[in-house]
Amino acid sequence: MAEAKKEWHWRPEGPVRNSDVFVWPPRPIAAVKWLASYWLALSPMVLFLLLGIVSYFYLVPAEARWATFQIGWVAQLFAKNFIFLTCFAGALQLYFYTFSKQAKKLKFEERGLATKNRNFYWGSQVLDNMFWSLGSGVMTWTAYEALYLWSYANGYVPRMAFADNPIWYAALFVIIPIWSSLHFYWIHRLLHWPPLYRFAHSLHHRNINIGPWSGISMHPLEHLLYFSSVILHFVVASSPIHVLYHLTYMALSPAASHSGYDGLLVNDKKQVELGDFFHQLHHRYFECNYGTIEMPWDKWFGSFHDGTPEATDMVRERRRKMHGQG
Repeated sequence: MAEAKKEWHWRPEGPVRNSDVFVWPPRPIAAVKWLASYWLALSPMVLFLLLGIVSYFYLVPAEARWATFQIGWVAQLFAKNFIFLTCFAGALQLYFYTFSKQAKKLKFEERGLATKNRNFYWGSQVLDNMFWSLGSGVMTWTAYEALYLWSYANGYVPRMAFADNPIWYAALFVIIPIWSSLHFYWIHRLLHWPPLYRFAHSLHHRNINIGPWSGISMHPLEHLLYFSSVILHFVVASSPIHVLYHLTYMALSPAASHSGYDGLLVNDKKQVELGDFFHQLHHRYFECNYGTIEMPWDKWFGSFHDGTPEATDMVRERRRKMHGQG
């Protein structure tokens, strides 16, 4: 393991592990502790849920306007989403990179983000990432949001209020990240099919060393596929709050997981989980860890990289077979 550590400025101790929720034999106490840390502690997930609730009650146009597409209320959604992403990804960028408040503590990569690099528009990784995220990313996010609200107002999707089934209503908030993880895994594997990779996904993979704005820096086709996770609510009874939370989670969580830092330190102690070494390995080695650390899809489908030298050798062999690369 000491040899593997030299590849990184910082990395977690030991092999990477999935969450304790889906393990065999079951570990119920560990699973409850993990879920509590995910939902009850200070975490980005709680923030995304709160933003979804606040959006519905205070920031989204009145429901009476949803039944007819009009540029006014759709533009209001776009402005909300633009501000959310700018504030969340921008705050992480400013804190970790512009003002370097944490220096390189818990930073996976030694180097900084790219400047004067011709792979990126304007030679800047940050400006390039902002262009794709705030342009195509926010536009696609808004389009799915507007389409659902219009469908909801016109009775084209199954609807559910809290009073109809309180248990299912609450459970759906927990199910949404699980469904999103499954959807992301298969969409992500599809995007690594060589023709689609060259056409679309290679834009995201310019970011080998990732930062907050890298999260949804994607080709428009990839945005279309990525945010299509929200199709769940077109077939399963849901509410606008579920959809607003779902899309906010999809849009903002990549800024945290791509932050390049394992967590936010307060008084030299990690208080908030942020970066994701599991996904950092994907950006380093490409053909592995297509899903998320919360769910064991990669373990079940044979694409798991646990950070060990043996796993790196396995992934390099896969790349040689797929692309003729080491």
